[in-house]
Amino acid sequence: MPFVADANRYDGRMLYRYSGNSGLKLPAVSLGLWHNFGFADSFANMKDLLFTAFNAGITHFDLANNYGPPPGSAEENFGKVINGELKPYRDELVISTKAGFRHWDGPYGDRGSRKYLLASLDQSLRRMGLEYVDIFYHHRPDDETPIEESMMALDQAVRQGKALYVGISNYRADQAEKAIQVLRELKTPFIIHQNRYSILDRNAEQGGLKTMLAEKGVGLITYSPLAQGLLTNRYLHGIPTDSRAGNGKQTFLSRDRITEQQVQISTQLNEIAQKRGQTLAQMALSWILKDETTTSVLIGASKPSQITDCVGCLKNLAFSPEELAAIDRISLSK
Repeated sequence: MPFVADANRYDGRMLYRYSGNSGLKLPAVSLGLWHNFGFADSFANMKDLLFTAFNAGITHFDLANNYGPPPGSAEENFGKVINGELKPYRDELVISTKAGFRHWDGPYGDRGSRKYLLASLDQSLRRMGLEYVDIFYHHRPDDETPIEESMMALDQAVRQGKALYVGISNYRADQAEKAIQVLRELKTPFIIHQNRYSILDRNAEQGGLKTMLAEKGVGLITYSPLAQGLLTNRYLHGIPTDSRAGNGKQTFLSRDRITEQQVQISTQLNEIAQKRGQTLAQMALSWILKDETTTSVLIGASKPSQITDCVGCLKNLAFSPEELAAIDRISLSK
């Protein structure tokens, strides 16, 4: 059966926010293809994840040249879907990709040179079978390449018609501020910064990054908002064999991070979530989105039901001062 999108996908379940001072709106919940979209994963499940997300109003799919494994496989698999069942809906979607981590051997397959960034974007477009992406990011800062060179490469991607907007990821506040200055001088449509952020990881606040982005009118999209699963109910009663920490396939959440203290923290946070009528995952996402200057949270999923649960966070984005104080007391005590 051909895929037909739910006619009610824009019925109000999803919230859309402008990315900084730009005219582009992103869904408050976006789907990242970091995990579960490689060649070893089920292609049928990939399609279910993408279709479930789109039917829930998620219009933004986030990729990178190194997502897989192997690197590039997530883009290739996504390309099959965007040129297949989702092709009629291309203009309803925001598709992003990135370059900055090692992707091929030799001196030109890594970091932030103009040669690498523009060559990588061309490769990404070929893998996905697209003429352009909506957002192209420099995935990480490169201390060995002038920021001006990396930003001028992003600018050229737009001028070549291969990206509509550009962004940066994992930049410190001082690096991001310099990048903003360069891109503003070039009049490049720079709209967003992607950074790690969660109740358990306040990385996006370090060095005043979150505040500076808001002051500069740049959107913030956060990844790992559930701390690789620690801010879900997956590990409250042990380590499931099919979980990231239990299946032995993922290196981002090892068993040694599931400590007795961490389980206690997650359990206490879960108690607050239950009183709010939310799952722990929903509360963790709501906590990030409570600040309207945060454009979107990037979720990952292995099951369609996880996407549906995450979107449910939008039903309650308000926190009382007492709740916020309790969350800080619990999460910052570790």
